[in-house]
Amino acid sequence: MALTLIPREEKFYELFIVQAEAGVKAAGMFRDLVRAWDLESPIFNQLRELEHEADITTHEIKDKLNRTFVTPFDREDIHALASELDDVVDIIQSTVNRMKLYRINACRAEIAALAEVLFQATEAVHKAVSCLGSSDKTRRLLDHCIEINRLENEGDALLSKAIEALFAGGTDAIEIMKWDRSFEAIERAIDKCEEVAHTIEGIKAKEG
Repeated sequence: MALTLIPREEKFYELFIVQAEAGVKAAGMFRDLVRAWDLESPIFNQLRELEHEADITTHEIKDKLNRTFVTPFDREDIHALASELDDVVDIIQSTVNRMKLYRINACRAEIAALAEVLFQATEAVHKAVSCLGSSDKTRRLLDHCIEINRLENEGDALLSKAIEALFAGGTDAIEIMKWDRSFEAIERAIDKCEEVAHTIEGIKAKEG
C-alpha cells in the first residue's frame, strides 16, 4: 500500500503576505502623516485600527501553528517571522502615539527622511515575503533582502545625521528628548525590517 504523505499547511504564506501588506500600509500612513503633520489627523485612529487588525493576523498564524502537524518550514522560524512582521506595525503605531502625546506641532525634515526609508524597507519586505513560498524565486527573494539591508544602513546614516543636527540646533532639553526618542523609534522599525530579512535568509539557507 502506497504511503500517503500529509500535505503541508500552505496558508502560512498567505498570512505572512497579509502581515507584510499591513507593514506597508502603516509605513505609508506614517509617511503621509509626517509630511503634513496635524494632531487632529484621522491617520492616528486609522493606524490604531490597522495595528489591531495586524495583531489578529499574528494571533491567527500562531494559533494555526499550534494546530498544524506539518508546517512549510521550521516552527521556530514561523513564530519568529510572524512576530517580527507584527513588530513593524506595532513600532510605527506606538511611535505615532508617542509623538501625539509629546504634542509635537510640526515635524522636522529628518523624520520625514527616515519615514521614507522605512516605507521603502516595508515595500522590500513585502516583495521578499511574497517570494517566500516559490522555490523558483529564491534569487529574487535574496535580492530583496539585500535591498532591505542597504536601506537599514541608509537609515543608520540618516539617524546619525538627525541626532547631530538635533544637538547642534538648540539647547531645549525637552525638545531634544522628544525628537531623539522619535528618531530612535523609527530606526527600530527599520531595524525590524532587517530582522525579517535575516529570518527569511535563514529559512532559505535551511532549504538549501
